Amino acid sequence: MKSPVLGLALALGLASAASADIAHGVWQTEPDDGSFAHVTLGPCANPQAVCGTITRTYRDGGTPYQAETIGRQIVIDMIPQGDGNYEGSVWRPSNDRIYIGRMAIDGDRMRLRGCVAGGLFCASQNWVRVQ
Repeated sequence: MKSPVLGLALALGLASAASADIAHGVWQTEPDDGSFAHVTLGPCANPQAVCGTITRTYRDGGTPYQAETIGRQIVIDMIPQGDGNYEGSVWRPSNDRIYIGRMAIDGDRMRLRGCVAGGLFCASQNWVRVQ
């Protein structure tokens, strides 16, 4: 009797691990307006999408501080497009605007872009995985 229960538990554990998205984890942003952040990426309300919330903030020198942006969603409904590419929206805290967003992940490195005018004008940051 233990064998089927153990087998089911193992199968469920493997299914959960297999469903983990490559984007999930904690990422460090580039400095923007004198500070940078750690952003935790994980599932959204839409289970097919990835969302990211600011979980820690630091001054340029690496000193932690309590910013008003902690707890705010910065990566919004990024849908996987294949090959580590995602499309959705991004929020830029320094000007409180939401942009058309694109993410490209390669191992522990991510390029995050925010675009306007249908993608004609974009700004980007390179993030690194912390966890």
